[in-house]
Amino acid sequence: MSTYSARLAALREQLARDRLDGFVVPLTDEHMSEYVGEYAQRLAWLTGFQGSAGTAVVLPQEAAIFTDGRYTLQVREQVSAEDWQFVGVPATSVATWLGAHAAEGGRIGYDPWLHTSAWVAEASRTLAERGAALVPVDTNPVDSVWPDHPAPSNARLVVQDDAVAGASSAEKRALIADWLAERKADAVVLSALDSIAWVLNVRGRDVEHTPVALAYAVVDADGTAELFVAPEKIDDAVRQHLGNAVRLRDRADFASALAGFAGKRVAADPERAVAAIFDSLKAGGATVLPLRDPAVLAKATKNPAEIAGHRAASARDGAALARFLRWAETALPAGGETELSAAARLQAFREATGVWLDSSFDTISATGAHGASPHYKVTEESNAPIEPGQLYLVDSGGQYRDGTTDVTRVIPVGTPSEEMRDRFTRVLKGHIALATAIFPPGTTGGQLDGFARRPLWEAGLDYAHGTGHGVGAYLSVHEGPQRIAQPFYPGGGPSEPLRAGMILSNEPGYYKAGEYGIRIENLILVEPREIAGGEQAMLGFETLTFCPIERALIVAEMLSPAERAWLDAYHARVVAVLAPQMDEAERAWLTAKCAPIA
Repeated sequence: MSTYSARLAALREQLARDRLDGFVVPLTDEHMSEYVGEYAQRLAWLTGFQGSAGTAVVLPQEAAIFTDGRYTLQVREQVSAEDWQFVGVPATSVATWLGAHAAEGGRIGYDPWLHTSAWVAEASRTLAERGAALVPVDTNPVDSVWPDHPAPSNARLVVQDDAVAGASSAEKRALIADWLAERKADAVVLSALDSIAWVLNVRGRDVEHTPVALAYAVVDADGTAELFVAPEKIDDAVRQHLGNAVRLRDRADFASALAGFAGKRVAADPERAVAAIFDSLKAGGATVLPLRDPAVLAKATKNPAEIAGHRAASARDGAALARFLRWAETALPAGGETELSAAARLQAFREATGVWLDSSFDTISATGAHGASPHYKVTEESNAPIEPGQLYLVDSGGQYRDGTTDVTRVIPVGTPSEEMRDRFTRVLKGHIALATAIFPPGTTGGQLDGFARRPLWEAGLDYAHGTGHGVGAYLSVHEGPQRIAQPFYPGGGPSEPLRAGMILSNEPGYYKAGEYGIRIENLILVEPREIAGGEQAMLGFETLTFCPIERALIVAEMLSPAERAWLDAYHARVVAVLAPQMDEAERAWLTAKCAPIA
């Protein structure tokens, strides 16, 4: 098992023992999470791929790994082309590929705790047209051949204070009870980890970078709930916080408990609950209502306490990043720094706040050609020196008790080329266009996505990812349902109307394969806008992230007067927010970096 080729061979041997002619390996867990615990990193263990989204299919004589445009370069660097075919999604889906490559009469295995019912239905249909069958497994064959397979985390839950959450768990459960009553439902199954954390005002340490705990919950029509969680993860403080209205049960009992809803109307989210949950409820005699998790929209629409917390977290995080940029301005051109050493220095500045709890994702510390991979993850093997003539891109964020941050900045190491400056300025123009957008209620993020792309489109350029994702309140850095993306871009799909209180990222970019990458990312808050003389209510964005945007990369002549005014006003606000946290030398540097654009 010392090589990925050996792991692939071992899995094929296990499939033969299981009388399977193939198996599908997604990068998710039993909760359809984007970021997963070590025990669920089956795709990485099998292939070496370190991205945060992907799927593999293993057949007896061929194997394929499916990734979207964010990982086109990365997957080829990390996964052997001798063992794996590289397939781009959504151009080709896993189900479509299976329908073309599975053997006639073949039995293709899948783990029903790792796929949605919709995926199972699609794959079953395409395989049936091939004369093959999709077969659920009781034991995941990857786990069977994974020596020293990590156990799920046993870290204890912690209480998220009501004052920071802005509403008590009892209040949130009462809202869900009202939602159930409107639908004449008896209960709702919550399987998304961030929904459970939000509803119960608890957090955890089971998934790196995302403060959630491995658990399931069922909320009943009377506002009480059952929390299925390993007993060793609960202490007296959490037990007291949950109170008598939340009954504690072992997580191991969840599957069997689903059989206890005979004759009941039970809601479950078809996008977030795995096929096994639907199958078990139906087998137990329940009437299953395929409805969106009622916590999703409520969680996405931040209350005043959550917004205030994010502002505080963003201000301290911005100061930490600004200190890093000040250090980098001198240290990087001097030589001797690498992607890993720079990322470690940035983390040290965040740790110095005294309240930093974790990164909100693996820092994208990318110099030169690595910057052209939008979701590049530096490793000991890929770690590159930061050298003159390169652009250094750093996309990072922090987890604080009062908020989750995500911000990207680009630093020129030495003198940037005119092409780099042109591309950076176009990305900045798109960023400003989105930041200043005014739109009516009911507008979706997909309708706004083109605002950020137009300056690039005008030069025959584009980027292969969405422009914005939702962000949680000391929860997941990638939160739905809000997004700013066209359906065909990664992060796209059905678009949600934007509502006041939603927090999203604003992150257009440009990537030149083999040379450099550019992205400018701030977080933005949807807020009401009053328009003088207007005839209807409107919405707009408040920028929440404050940190200098690199002046040396801006071609001032390409900016319109309105764009210059926005940039100058933004930088003035950066000084106002960050300077009180800085010493005299830092304030002098910040003031110079944020001077009006020439």
